Amino acid sequence: MRVEYDIKLGFKDVMFRPKRSTLKSRSQVNLQRTFKFMHTSIEWTGVPIMAANMDTVGTFEMAVKLAENELFTAIHKHYTLEQWNQFLADAPEGIENYIAVSTGTGANDLDKVVSIFKANPKLKFICIDVANGYSEHFVGFVKQARALFPDKVIMAGNVVTGEMVEELLLAGADIIKVGIGPGSVCTTRVKTGVGYPQLSAIIECADAAHGLGGQIISDGGCAVPGDVAKAFGAGADFVMLGGMLAGHDESGGQVIDIDGKKYKQFYGMSSATAMDKHAGGVAEYRASEGKTVEVEYRGPVEATLQDILGGVRSTCTYVGASQLKELTKRTTFIRVAEQENRVYTK
Repeated sequence: MRVEYDIKLGFKDVMFRPKRSTLKSRSQVNLQRTFKFMHTSIEWTGVPIMAANMDTVGTFEMAVKLAENELFTAIHKHYTLEQWNQFLADAPEGIENYIAVSTGTGANDLDKVVSIFKANPKLKFICIDVANGYSEHFVGFVKQARALFPDKVIMAGNVVTGEMVEELLLAGADIIKVGIGPGSVCTTRVKTGVGYPQLSAIIECADAAHGLGGQIISDGGCAVPGDVAKAFGAGADFVMLGGMLAGHDESGGQVIDIDGKKYKQFYGMSSATAMDKHAGGVAEYRASEGKTVEVEYRGPVEATLQDILGGVRSTCTYVGASQLKELTKRTTFIRVAEQENRVYTK
């Protein structure tokens, strides 16, 4: 047993230090990024904010709306081949640049992905998603996927340490999902005691990934637009959102009426709700590591997107970053004192 005494930080532990700026307006800030990926010749340009691959968020409807704004969606893995084929037949031109096919690492998962890509060869992105990215089985699956799809961009995770980021990149992944336990409907930290404060995880994993030419996705923990900006300031290339995009017309989840008010269901993909829906219940050897909540109905997602993008643009103006890619270079975080943190988080 060993104990690490270095301080590790979450989003609530820091604020941006403002700096002199030549920007006159938020409208001058360019949020587009262009990335070249480690293992393919594909180049991507867009706003690097993603809808999470949860069946209450990563829907086809969400993908269409986000793509209109050049944002990305990791489509959840529970759509059938027939549903994929129908969606792509009707989808707007260019949608393949803003969506990923998600998969687990089960016995039949890779076969399903092969079928989807065989029927729709224009698709470019794969998201290999598991709760625990530290297993040898997972690394082996990433290697297998790279061998099968040498021309596709592979996202893989989740992990929270630099050495595992490096291993997955060298195994064939292009982009690593970073985050264990920070999500609003994830209970991994409560059930297992495992986790890592998200801001420090981003800083350490981004350093490891960028040294090899890879990218990272900050996955989880963003509750407000300022958190999204902090993730980018810490070095994240992409930021993945779940709860912030839940409860909208484009979101999945059952609509519920409570005392005359409309809500939509939102749950973690390791929750009992998700496992009852997709796996016939929680297996006897495991515990649920997610919860189910009711999110107040929020209407079309467009207004929420404007709020998120406007918040990030405003951050950039406060620190003098005219482009999103400059934000991390212009970022100085100040630690928030414990008393200040209590006031700040009310």
